[in-house]
Amino acid sequence: MIPRTMSTQHPDNARVPEWCGGSIIEGDAEVREAFLAFSSLGCDEAMWDSEGKDIDTNVVRKLLSDYPDYFRDNVIGESVFLTYRIPNPRIEVAERKIVTQTLQTIPLSADVASLFHKRKTIPVFEVILPFTTTGKELLWLHEYYRRAISGAEGLRLDGSIVVKDWVGSFRPKTISVIPLIEDMRSLLAIDRIVREYIERVRVRSLRVFIARSDPALNYGLLSAVILSKLALSKLGGVERTTGVRIHPIIGVGSMPFRGHLNPENVERFLMEYRGLSTATTQSALRYDHSPEKVKRTIRILNENLPNGEPVNISKEDEELLRGSLDRFKASYQKRIEELAALINALASYVPERRARKLHIGLFGYSRSVRSVTMPRAIPFAAVFYSMGIPPEFIGVEALRDLSEREWKAVESCYLNMKHDLGVAGKYVSWESINMLMEMNQRVAKRVAIDEEKLRAGLGRLMSDLAAAEELLSVRLGPSDNVSRRHENFINNFLISYIDNEDNDARVAFIEAAMLRRCLG
Repeated sequence: MIPRTMSTQHPDNARVPEWCGGSIIEGDAEVREAFLAFSSLGCDEAMWDSEGKDIDTNVVRKLLSDYPDYFRDNVIGESVFLTYRIPNPRIEVAERKIVTQTLQTIPLSADVASLFHKRKTIPVFEVILPFTTTGKELLWLHEYYRRAISGAEGLRLDGSIVVKDWVGSFRPKTISVIPLIEDMRSLLAIDRIVREYIERVRVRSLRVFIARSDPALNYGLLSAVILSKLALSKLGGVERTTGVRIHPIIGVGSMPFRGHLNPENVERFLMEYRGLSTATTQSALRYDHSPEKVKRTIRILNENLPNGEPVNISKEDEELLRGSLDRFKASYQKRIEELAALINALASYVPERRARKLHIGLFGYSRSVRSVTMPRAIPFAAVFYSMGIPPEFIGVEALRDLSEREWKAVESCYLNMKHDLGVAGKYVSWESINMLMEMNQRVAKRVAIDEEKLRAGLGRLMSDLAAAEELLSVRLGPSDNVSRRHENFINNFLISYIDNEDNDARVAFIEAAMLRRCLG
């Protein structure tokens, strides 16, 4: 069975569930969260995430001991699934030993579960590797587990005993590795990465995780959608030519910038991203909507995934889309570089929802933006919504530079472009934008940024908004009572920020987030 809905621990929720007991979901609350995702919401998979955050490696033991009746009938690894995400040792150097620590728990979990069920069972057998850029990285992870962990059972300790006679055998003997592809170069070469791995490790099927948030953070909305669609097309090609079943996963948030999966848009989401097997249900989807709407959304996903074959993008259209990507990326990153100081200053108002460690995303390593460091995708997006300039519009002016053939290729690829920008458009606040422009000197002083640089960056964003209005006929500004109240709160946030009234600013920030039903 391939899971359809993966509950994740992304900290994008504005509201905190009542059972949490605080503002941060951590520790035993995350164990309970996984149980509730299965038993109450209907998700059939939970990501257990050690990338950039602390996790409880005894999760299987705690699930079985705390909720024995449920898991007696719903066996982990058979009916519901727990999937580890580990740090990439190449990127998260300070955390790379967590890889070995986490992998060591897989055989232990199998022992615990087998004792519980009184039969052999393997609750955890899949591991997600973030920031995957080559097939070799996947091979290293696969072989490390096979040789250093399960393979350790054959080590001779002295002349009379081997490891498995002392501590028991190790199961599973191998793990399934799920590449998480996040950067532009790797997404465009996703077929090469996957082929490199499956040529070395003979598999009948492979799950492949397509990032959607980090590409939006690094390259903008238009680029992120196009990259996802190109990746799905390329994975379809791998399946056709190799015979290996490819099961794509996509990691998406609630607002258009990070994927636009929410109760109001689930049908359009399924139409946009054809060829999926699994979609993530992140924290904002689960906690910022009514339980009835959440369960309905998850039920629709479970019933409709996989949602057919991916759209096969021709070589000609791919070349046109690649040319568009270059323009979108350059336009987007220029604006981000100019406003980096403002973004990082306002990101401090984003409330923590998980006990995350310090993390530097891909933006910090990007040469094209001269090592500008950004917050993670969720606080980044939250900042722009709170300025009245939704991040969906950043760099959109680049649409003016497309040839007619490129424009048609983009429209054909991104089916819901006008709709998505229209949804974001109601969170545009001209009042907030004018405030930032008129109080440019005070804002620049508070942020410690050059006044002209701030003015230029804001001016470019206004050009993006104008392009969306003119080229796509997108209506900008509040259009209902929710968006009007949202505008009031973000105006209050900016006024409080400029006046150094931090407590009032934090209150207004979270009130606005609750109205749009996510942080970012």
